[in-house]
Amino acid sequence: MVFVDASAMISLITGEADADDLADRLEAGRPGLWSGISGWETIAGLCRSYMFSVQSARDVVQDFIRANDLETVSIGEREFDLAVQAYAEFGRGRHPAALNLGDCFAYACTKTNRAKLLFKGDDFGKTDIAQAD
Repeated sequence: MVFVDASAMISLITGEADADDLADRLEAGRPGLWSGISGWETIAGLCRSYMFSVQSARDVVQDFIRANDLETVSIGEREFDLAVQAYAEFGRGRHPAALNLGDCFAYACTKTNRAKLLFKGDDFGKTDIAQAD
């Protein structure tokens, strides 16, 4: 099982240089998971970095979720508690991983579902999270 972070979703949707590798890792880690927060963060990133309109970014993200048969992770009390713990241990200004809000919730959703995390960048590599192979 693999939780798809917004950084990976953006790369896969836009066909960045590492998209093929991420797609292989997503396929190998099925089933795939996402949350409303990772979806929101993907939409915001597409608008900010790729000049999508909000509606077109939303449509592309929803198409991506459907095409990849991603299962929704609801954000509840367990995820909240783990996200706060992730911030305390690995948050921006507290740790070199410098996790932001979306990162903390991706961390929490990954942990609560005993999944591995599909991401790009080096922030999560500085934490104890299991990385998608």
